[in-house]
Amino acid sequence: MAPAVDREGYWGPTTSTLDWCEENYAVTWYIAEFLVGMGSWCFHMTLKYEMQLLDELPMIYSCCIFVYCMFECFKSKNSVNYHLLFALVLFSLIVTTVYLKVKEPIFHQVMYGMLVFTLVLRSIYIVTWVYPWLRGLGYTSLGVFLFGFLLWNIDNIFCVSLRNFRKKVPPIIGVTTQFHAWWHILTGLGSYLHILFSLYTRTLYLRYRPKVKFLFGIWPVIMFEPLRNH
Repeated sequence: MAPAVDREGYWGPTTSTLDWCEENYAVTWYIAEFLVGMGSWCFHMTLKYEMQLLDELPMIYSCCIFVYCMFECFKSKNSVNYHLLFALVLFSLIVTTVYLKVKEPIFHQVMYGMLVFTLVLRSIYIVTWVYPWLRGLGYTSLGVFLFGFLLWNIDNIFCVSLRNFRKKVPPIIGVTTQFHAWWHILTGLGSYLHILFSLYTRTLYLRYRPKVKFLFGIWPVIMFEPLRNH
């Protein structure tokens, strides 16, 4: 966690239960932590607890959607697993209720970690027993995500050292050590690759012919066409 020595900005005193290693309001008086993804800009701009909830609770909800998709990828079209749907909605409601009462970030991190771990186990099952040729895509998405998680931990553990280092080097070098920003980039990319993995698995099961293509030679997308009827 970042030490509480940063100047106060437009949004006033920090009320969030989390702060990060970026120097607060270093770029502009209006945004506390500048180098982060747009998806959580409300939290990082204001460092207010209410905005923190807008950042963290959707992580739970979206991950529950991923879990549902991964466990239903081998079902027929238009089928609905109401039992799993109910369980995931109930889980989301319980996490939301508890987190509103108990302002403890560790609780959120553990709940989110449980969902991610469930996705990892399901993905390993698929690439081991169902579609082994998808190991490259599956393990790449996992590796990119875990590398972002590693940088996030380095940012937390060595925050003071990183801040001191950035004071001694040119800004162009110091900006590359904003590992919290890299966490957002890499986990976002890892999540995107896992969505491709899920989409590939589902369309393959439905007897489409998916292929991974690269837009402009660098950005992976899934292209597919229905199986021709003979």
